[in-house]
Amino acid sequence: MSYLLTKIVGALLTPGMLLLLGVLLASGLLWSRKHWRTGRFLLSTLSLVLLALTLLPVDEALISPLENRFPANPPIPEHLDGIIVLGGSIEPALSVAHHQIAMNEAAERVFEGARLSRLHPEARLLFTGGSADPFQPDLREATFAQQAFADLGVDTSRLVVEDASRNTYENAVFSQRLAQPQKGQVWLLVTSAKHMPRSVGVFRQVGWPVVPWPVDYSTGGPPRWINADKPLSRLSNLASGMHEWAGLLFYRLSGWTDSLFPEP
Repeated sequence: MSYLLTKIVGALLTPGMLLLLGVLLASGLLWSRKHWRTGRFLLSTLSLVLLALTLLPVDEALISPLENRFPANPPIPEHLDGIIVLGGSIEPALSVAHHQIAMNEAAERVFEGARLSRLHPEARLLFTGGSADPFQPDLREATFAQQAFADLGVDTSRLVVEDASRNTYENAVFSQRLAQPQKGQVWLLVTSAKHMPRSVGVFRQVGWPVVPWPVDYSTGGPPRWINADKPLSRLSNLASGMHEWAGLLFYRLSGWTDSLFPEP
């Protein structure tokens, strides 16, 4: 029940949902003879907030520190014992509906995991990802991971699949039980750059030191002041950044990470 509650609260606290709820409240107040001025003020304020979030790179300012916490393409030893690919890139419901593997904007996790696996045939490849949807627990990413890696030319006899985890903490705990990593082994961790600080913190906390290999960057270069093609896309990016910062705080308070903002 607590997992379902965190999902519901998280969905309600996204910028887009908060703006929508604010607009609904303002619209209701406008129909009130007593509070119509309050409704007009609230609606005007929300419009200005939406304009600012659309024009200004607030989302980049929020995400950039997360993505730059760990360096891209760090040096790795010639021999790897394993490569861990965190779930979050495969869409199980869409995959079932259309009878083909559907991926989202985090698809680089799988692509890069496959590339690294081909470069290091000595390493085991571990994909970890169950169902993040509390209403469809039987639709699990790992069900489609084996086919995805096979299509990308990976020898699936080296693939280990963990299909029970629902979040990053369970990714680390369940994967460690499955892989049984030994002291001195070198394991690479592949996930989105903004997600890497929280992920590294969790793996360290369970006693599994990993080499971070961040992918799926969304910031870098000069600030983008407006996206004319997708003017509201910043709300999605902002929600993603807020989710990660809130996740860092929640995981630290829960004792699931060793520090508030894990560092190299």
